[in-house]
Amino acid sequence: MSPMSGLRHQLKMLGTALLGKKPTKPVKKKAFDEKELLDLRTAFDLLDTNRDGRIEANELQFMLKKLGIDLRDELIEDLMKEASHTGNGLVDEAEFLQWVARIQALRDESDDSSNKLEENDDVTEDLIAAFRVFDRDGNGFITRDELQTAMEMIGESLTDSQVSELLAIADLDKDGRINYEEFTRLLL
Repeated sequence: MSPMSGLRHQLKMLGTALLGKKPTKPVKKKAFDEKELLDLRTAFDLLDTNRDGRIEANELQFMLKKLGIDLRDELIEDLMKEASHTGNGLVDEAEFLQWVARIQALRDESDDSSNKLEENDDVTEDLIAAFRVFDRDGNGFITRDELQTAMEMIGESLTDSQVSELLAIADLDKDGRINYEEFTRLLL
């Protein structure tokens, strides 16, 4: 499995979790398979920046901003309350998984009416969000250090030679960094 193979799916799952809507009626949740569970745990770890085993509102807001999503504090608090079963505004991994399952069930219902154009828009949004996660300083390029850090964050530790190899594959203009166009070609 290539180091980049699961990234797009992980980020899509994270985006789905973060942009979900409250259920208006009971929804049937499906069990996650092993791969989905691993991807969701990785997404949880990306959100839990202080590594205390819980997601706090400021951690959620930080990741959303990195994805280019700017939400009011009140909406962030509402999302956290929806996900937290204890009402303390903190979301542990089990609550996160349940929250994503509810959101995914809602998305599955609405996906039945999706058309191809919407799917293409979703892919574009996913790619932009993924690029922003890698581009930690927001300068429009992914550097060697940013690439290595992002891969470690998703549980894919790379050796220096593997990072060099990935850069050699992705860096088409050979300037030592990856721009958005190069990034999308790598993932598509």
